Amino acid sequence: MESLRDRTKKILFSFSLLVFLFFYIPILFVIIFSFNDSKLGTVWTGFTLEWYTSIFENSQLIGATINSLYIAIIATLISTVLGTLAALALHRYTFIGKKAVEFLFYIPVVIPDIVVAVALLAIYGILNMSLGLNTAIPGHVAITISYVMLVVLARLSSFDNALEEAASDLGANGWQTFWKVTFPLIFPGVLAGGLLAFTISLDEFVISFFTLGPGDNTLPVLVYSMVRLGVSPEVNVLSTFIIVIMVIAVLIIGLRMRKGGEAK
Repeated sequence: MESLRDRTKKILFSFSLLVFLFFYIPILFVIIFSFNDSKLGTVWTGFTLEWYTSIFENSQLIGATINSLYIAIIATLISTVLGTLAALALHRYTFIGKKAVEFLFYIPVVIPDIVVAVALLAIYGILNMSLGLNTAIPGHVAITISYVMLVVLARLSSFDNALEEAASDLGANGWQTFWKVTFPLIFPGVLAGGLLAFTISLDEFVISFFTLGPGDNTLPVLVYSMVRLGVSPEVNVLSTFIIVIMVIAVLIIGLRMRKGGEAK
């Protein structure tokens, strides 16, 4: 007779399988329809590689992609540095108002993006600033820095402070201790936070929609504007490129981190 433990394992496995199918089947369809011969992204009419060549002639799509990468890279760099420093400060030190600071970092995680977007738009209006690509970056940093901080804090929760003390006893100064001991140990958390920030920024629509200047488009904003007239199969091609690149990047990073762990 089947035990309760075995039934529980089967139920959990089935549920996990359904969740993975729910997430990955749409991605699989995007890849399949990137080879669709029809200009309508939802009707399959045959196999073609036409869109994989014509995408490089679509200046609007390429320009929006470059804008998205520009904003995402800068926002990721800023949020990763500031989020890591904030995590280190909150983990190591006790100071007046620490709980309030922690609460402030949690706010961007729970409030809707449209609140941040409208607030930034109001600030830009008060300062009489003209909108452009750069005015979207602060909003992206505001919503990604908290995720970086939370991921790095999770990594620091298992950090052994005795290693830093040992480095100090052996003559290392604070700078050397950080780069030779602390940073290599928390680097997986910093990298994970950076990748999460990059993904969120690249996918961000609401803040970009409100804070971009006239004529400036990011990829999510452009795709949204195309929905009413029908999304071009070239968007599926670009999505396929992004998926493949991200999967390869994650695999390479995972293998390097695994080899580094085995070497230690």
